[in-house]
Amino acid sequence: MADLRPILLVEDNPRDLELTLAALAKCQLANDIVVARDGAEALDFLYCKGEYADRTPGDPAVVLLDLKLPKVDGLEVLEKVKGDSLRRQIPVVMLTSSREERDLVKSYELGVNAFVVKPVDFNAFFEAIQDLGMFWAILNEPPPRSLADA
Repeated sequence: MADLRPILLVEDNPRDLELTLAALAKCQLANDIVVARDGAEALDFLYCKGEYADRTPGDPAVVLLDLKLPKVDGLEVLEKVKGDSLRRQIPVVMLTSSREERDLVKSYELGVNAFVVKPVDFNAFFEAIQDLGMFWAILNEPPPRSLADA
């Protein structure tokens, strides 16, 4: 069986965080969910620094990344990850309430794998998160380790 990689959820809004965790839990995914509440914490996790310096190395199955974050915003996190030859294979899904075209365009220019606008409706939001979790944690086939380590 393939090793289960965690899902990195980067979200600073307590309500959206609670709803996202509940939706992912309902999927009954075996993946651990690691929560970062700002962009700096997300980068610490990805680069095994700060409070994550002693974590088991390895990339997450997917990064669910909010756009508007304290300390380091989502676009900066995305740019760093996709600009790094050792981490650019990590799937990043921008999960945001922004409907601004410039955010969408910039995200794709930086290499985002998907851009999902958070639905306002509770049930639609819940369903969207479940679909994302199932796709990226179970259905998506990640690149071979040799390619990811190249």
